[in-house]
Amino acid sequence: MRDGPSLYLRLGGYDVIAAVIDDLFARLREDPQFARFSVRSLDSHHRARQLLVDQVCALAGGPCIYIGRDMRTSHAGLGITEDEWDANLRHTAAALQKHGIAEPEKREFLALFTQYKGEIVETTGAPAHDIAAR
Repeated sequence: MRDGPSLYLRLGGYDVIAAVIDDLFARLREDPQFARFSVRSLDSHHRARQLLVDQVCALAGGPCIYIGRDMRTSHAGLGITEDEWDANLRHTAAALQKHGIAEPEKREFLALFTQYKGEIVETTGAPAHDIAAR
């Protein structure tokens, strides 16, 4: 564990995290590679955005409480590929850069995502129900 201020504080708090997530979601909406994920209600998009803000806030040491499901359950059956995972990380890194996040905090922020890769990326050819059961 890092001594000193939490990642939440070093990032600039809730408003900065929310702005980064908003920018990330905008980038994902504009990327044709993620078009299949846009077939959801506006309410679902708002809920997903708020859950991600709360999750990142909590993981970064902030005062938020994440009330969503675990990552394996949330992503089971979506068929998220390695390419989509990598593109998501590139978009996240670009959003962090746009908001002036320094390199150490950027790496730490991305690590909040990468710790869940095994629960989110589905292996090619495996049926969704098998992945969800792992």
